[in-house]
Parts: sequence; structure tokens; C-alpha cells
Amino acid sequence: MSREPKIIVRQTTFADIDQIITVNAIGFGIPEIAFKRKHFESQLRTFPEGQVCVEYDGKIIGSCSSLIIDFDDYGEDHRFEDIADDGYIRNHNPNGRHLYGIEVVVHPDYRHMKIGRRLYEARQRICQLFNLESILFGGRLPNYHKYADQFSAKEYAEEVIKKNIYDPVLTFQLSHGFKLRKVLASYLKHDRESLEYASLMEWKNPHYVQPDEALYQRSLPVTFAASQYELSQISSFEDFAIHVENDVQIALEHHAQAIVFPELLTLQWLSFKEETIPSKQARAVAEDYENYRSLFHTLAVRYNMNIFAGSTFVKDEGTLKNRAHLFHRNGTVDVQDKLHITVEEERKYGVAPGDELNIFETDFGKVSLMLGYDLQFPEIVRLAVERGAHWVVVPFAGSTQASSLEVERIAKARAIENQVFVVTSSLVGRVPTVSQSKTYHGVTGIYSPLAPQLSTTGVLIESNVSTGDVLVATTDKEVLRRERINGSWSQRRQSLYKASDLEVVHP
Repeated sequence: MSREPKIIVRQTTFADIDQIITVNAIGFGIPEIAFKRKHFESQLRTFPEGQVCVEYDGKIIGSCSSLIIDFDDYGEDHRFEDIADDGYIRNHNPNGRHLYGIEVVVHPDYRHMKIGRRLYEARQRICQLFNLESILFGGRLPNYHKYADQFSAKEYAEEVIKKNIYDPVLTFQLSHGFKLRKVLASYLKHDRESLEYASLMEWKNPHYVQPDEALYQRSLPVTFAASQYELSQISSFEDFAIHVENDVQIALEHHAQAIVFPELLTLQWLSFKEETIPSKQARAVAEDYENYRSLFHTLAVRYNMNIFAGSTFVKDEGTLKNRAHLFHRNGTVDVQDKLHITVEEERKYGVAPGDELNIFETDFGKVSLMLGYDLQFPEIVRLAVERGAHWVVVPFAGSTQASSLEVERIAKARAIENQVFVVTSSLVGRVPTVSQSKTYHGVTGIYSPLAPQLSTTGVLIESNVSTGDVLVATTDKEVLRRERINGSWSQRRQSLYKASDLEVVHP
């Protein structure tokens, strides 16, 4: 099996400096404004937590630098050399209230991979980690020189905000939630494209807590998207890829950190395969496994999205498995085999059960991934939560109304009894041209424990029609943690019963 390169967002080290200098030279194209080794060394000595880089396949392809300040000490009419200490950041103030960004650079060959977005998100995490009020920086206006004879710098920025003009830097910053506070003159020497103007941008930390109130974190929101994937006739794998990518784009538009697809969505491939015998149909789907893996890996990295890619049939040492996949946005791939096989799966397709329950560490917390029928066994979910899962993700494919209703009702029950978020994604519809194809029914939903700060009904969002859709809702890990402290989860009498590690015994 081929090795997929990983995207790793991490703290910069001294060993990275040479590569970052190379990226800066290529990314900026203006030697006078690019930092040199002495600047990066000083930044790492002064505030290492504020220096971030992106590594891909062993190479540094982007980086950003920042420091903490009290912005009132400088005021809005500041210059880069003053607020950044000419790049040395010796004015870093650990007791300040603001994170100030002094550089972001991405290698031009990798800009299609959302590297800039990853760096901005890393800065936002730093801002929240240090409980700072906001992120500020002076952004370049690289296209302003083209319009300087028509607009003042302020007017130019306003035209960009109105989307009448495109500026590669300001447009990008606006799309990531930053607001324009002011246009600064004489900000960055030698920036000829911007005519030394800059846009003073700010992102306010929605979770900032005044120091005397910071007894606990108020919120750790995580937004999920769930695809209710409708089967339809397609003529090629490319048609399937277009359908899937469209759902990922919808999730991205709603700022989701993860999207969930349903169990066995790859049955749609039977549209363009000629097998009529179910067991051979399953193996025909398994033949295209590498295409499935390559597609979702590419989408996860390209859109900076964690993708729970439903499941597909996979050949494994002579057996056939129904295998679920999590494609992390850093390029890592995790898998979970279905543990409990339905009679239909065993007899119709020849599927064998998996042997191990996995808990996956994502960039937003621990997740358990289990396929439809597994949810009906309460001890499996209890064990997953005991191992630290805050979310149970359940792709499913229900071929009867009854099985669909079971998953919906049980998902709500599991969320309440285990004080955990449950995200379901259902397969719906049918492929009319496929021999012995069934019509799939389902209700897609994102469920929570019953708690005033989460949901008084236990339903964050739920579909009400059996057609294709993408549902989006925000869960909150911190509120869930606090609910567990005083809820039934903490009051279990484990001396009477205990879920232990899973041991699968085959008859």
C-alpha cells in the first residue's frame, strides 16, 4: 500500500530555519522584507510557542511568526519595525492581551493545499491557548500599486471588502474572519507593491475570558457536518468523486472541522460495474479500494477537513471486511472494521467481523468510529467513552425502515446514557440499474446529552426527509466535560459493573 504524505502543523525549531529562509525567498520575492537567520533565532529564543511551520512529506512549505503585546502600548498608527522590534521580537510581553502576527509565508507550489488557512488556524489556537483578546497584524496590499492612480489606500481596501477588487492577501484575510480596523501608512519599508501601506486586521477571540473570570474554559466548539448521501445512477468513478467533493465543499462553507459520510456509500460504484451476484459485487467494489483511499486522502488535505469517509468493502488476508475510514486533514489515515456483522452482510456479501475497537486522536479530540449495527450493542459505546471518546461517529446504511428507525432511536439513547455526542450519517435512495439493489432509508443527525447548555431535546440537528442533504451543527467539548462532572457518567457504580477491553471470540 502506498504511503500518503502527511501535513504536519507544528512549532518551529532551530533546525527548520534554513528551509524557512528558502521558502521566504520564494514566497515573498522581495529580499528586503524577508527575515534572516538572526531574526528567526531571536524569535525562537523569545517566544517559541508563537512560531509555527507546516511540514509536508518532510519539507517545510509554510510558516508564520507572532508575539504577544499589549496593543495599547503601540496604538493604531504604528510601524512594523517598532511593533516587531525589526523582526527580533525582544519586545514580546508575556502579560500582554493581544497576539500580533508579523509574518505568514507559503511556498507557491503548495498554495492549493490550504496551507495559509492552516497557519491562521494555528494562530487562533495560540490566541485561545494564552487566553488573549485578539489577533492583530498589518497585512500587505500587494495589488494596490495597480490601482493607486484610481483610489487612495483606504478606498482600495473598501473596494476589496465590497468584492469589487481582488487582493490576494486582504481577500484571504477577510474570508477567514478578520476585520479591517484601519489602513496604515508607512508601515513596511521596501514593500513597493503595497506602496508601504498595510491593512490593520483583527480577529477577536470569541472564547476570551477576563483574567479574574478564567476559572474554566467557557467553550471548546467543534463543528461537524454529516452527509445524508443519496444513491443515484453514475457512469464513472469521476461522477462519484464530484458528488463527494460537493458535500465536502458545503461542509467547508459552514466552517466544519469534520464531515461524516455513510456506510457503504461505495455501493454506488455498482452503477458502472457489471456484476449481478452480490458476493461478486462486493469484491468488485473492493477492487477499487486504492481509488477510494486516494480520493478521500486528497480531499482531506486539499480542503483541510477531517473526513470520516463512511466505509467500503476491503479485502484483508483472504477475507472481506466492511471497513470505515478517517482521513485526517494532516494526511494521516485511520481505519475501523465493523465489529458486528448483520446476517445479510454475512450471507449476501461474505463479510467477516473485525476484532478491535479503536479510539482515534484527532486535532479536536478523541473520536470513536463505529458502523451502524455496532451501535446496537451498548457495551461497545460504553467502552469507547471510557477510553476517552467525546464523539461517537456512526456511518450507517439501513435497507429497511425498521433498521433506520433503530439507529435513530439508539443514537439518541447512547448520547444520553453515555453523555457523549453521536453523529450519524445515512445512506438513502437506490441505484435502479443494479441487480438486487435495495432502497436505503435513514435519518441523519447530530445528537447530544440532555443538558440546557447543549440541547433540551438531545437533538442538535436532524434530517426530516429521505433525500440527499448535508447537515451541520456545532458540538461543545468543554460544556460536555462539565456536564459529565455532575451527570450520570460520574455516578456509575463501577464496583457493580465495568466495561473491559474488547475481546472478540469467533464461534
